[in-house]
Amino acid sequence: MSSTSSSEHSRILGGYARKLSHAAKPNNISIHINNHYHSRVYTTGSEVSGQVTITPQTDTRFDTLQIVLLGTSKTRTDAVNIPQTTSHTFLKLIMPIPESSYPIPRRLEAGLKYTLPFTFVIPSTLTLNACSHQVANDSVQEHHTRLPPTIGSWEKDDFAPHMSRVQYVIKARVYVDDATDGSSTKIMEAGEEIKVLPTVPEDAPLSVTKHDDLYVMSKSKTLRKTIISPKTGKVTITAAQPSASMLSPDGQTITSTTVPLHLEFEPISIDARPPKITGISSKVTAVTYFSAGGINHYPNLKDWHRSFGSDGRGSYSSTISVTTGHFGQVKWSRHLTAQARRDSGYGSDSLSSSDTDLPPRPASKKTKGNLPSPIFHSAQLQVPIQLPVQKRTFVPTFHSCITSRVYVLWLTVTVVSGGNSAHLTLGVPLQIGVNGTDSHPDNAALPPSFEETEQADVDEYLRPRVMSIPTIDFHHNGALPGYADIHYNRRRTVAAH
Repeated sequence: MSSTSSSEHSRILGGYARKLSHAAKPNNISIHINNHYHSRVYTTGSEVSGQVTITPQTDTRFDTLQIVLLGTSKTRTDAVNIPQTTSHTFLKLIMPIPESSYPIPRRLEAGLKYTLPFTFVIPSTLTLNACSHQVANDSVQEHHTRLPPTIGSWEKDDFAPHMSRVQYVIKARVYVDDATDGSSTKIMEAGEEIKVLPTVPEDAPLSVTKHDDLYVMSKSKTLRKTIISPKTGKVTITAAQPSASMLSPDGQTITSTTVPLHLEFEPISIDARPPKITGISSKVTAVTYFSAGGINHYPNLKDWHRSFGSDGRGSYSSTISVTTGHFGQVKWSRHLTAQARRDSGYGSDSLSSSDTDLPPRPASKKTKGNLPSPIFHSAQLQVPIQLPVQKRTFVPTFHSCITSRVYVLWLTVTVVSGGNSAHLTLGVPLQIGVNGTDSHPDNAALPPSFEETEQADVDEYLRPRVMSIPTIDFHHNGALPGYADIHYNRRRTVAAH
């Protein structure tokens, strides 16, 4: 640009400058995203491109222009009746503006329209510097460096409380430097929010123990033919974690899943018949965890509230009914207990051909006035589940530094023994993931690879709004990559007077 005159430089910035009416107009900066609409969803690898337009009312001196894609999570907790708000900027992608594109002198002239193009691509992961606080293990850190989905900005209810938000925003800013102390003042800013649903693969099933209070993987109940009749036996239902329900990249559809149930009936006497399964109802609870400081473990395991600390933390649950498919006819099989096998000399032989699929069943404990039954009954069920994406917005299961989202699928099984019914309710982990996509129609050409680095603003990387600092130590010198130089077409059009 050295061959261009100084006056010409002031009219060229990014794309083109066009002379406007001399009528007084307010300073204006706006963002236009190509092919964007309010309900559009971006996923991993999606291109987000467009242009920033600046229309100054008066001649405005400036020093720096910035276009940035920010990913920010925010939480609010109550600490001793004082609201405590924390903001964590986990993603900051900066669109570099080559020095050669700046006017000389750096002044935006009144009546001119300045246009700067930009291009971003939604990354697949975050850098390790996005999570620099202490965590329990590498698995937690790996989850914290995944992109979280947008929370709290969907058209349909996404189960999110006001205490937890995840937002992705493209921002354009104009700064002027203070010659006395070297600080920068923001004199113009515009923002445009986008919705992001990143690809989330299916994880391995959780190892749920009796100490993990959120889930109920097994439930037992004593049965009677009537309320006042003697016991007929005990039924136990145990669930396994189902495979993940996978969202489409736009979040509009989701795959069904199937919950495996194992049923056992221990009769009081050998002639007691196993109960009938007359129905199964289901509902799903979305649990959102939020904290003022860095979360160092999986909040859905163990007891979240017992570890409540000075940093402040909480959870919010919302439940909706889900569709339970036909689970088929329940076929009970009868088996000898291990003790009965030894006593009778059966060894590994069974009373049922299905026994080969089961481990030897320990003998039942002797009950008062009764000998333990030498047999038990078992059955297997596969319960289909379909989530109502047409009613609510389901985002994928995720764990980030200060907020998490998990789902619990509740199954209530109704069993009938004689004329008496009983209900057993199980709560199993349900992961929701997001399928990847191999093609993006809007990504005809991907931008250059990231090269430049920029540290996140301290006031945006972690901003406590309380007198005490949250117990979290995020590095502010994270190497978040930026784009290589992008060449701008420069042209000027002068409006006729």
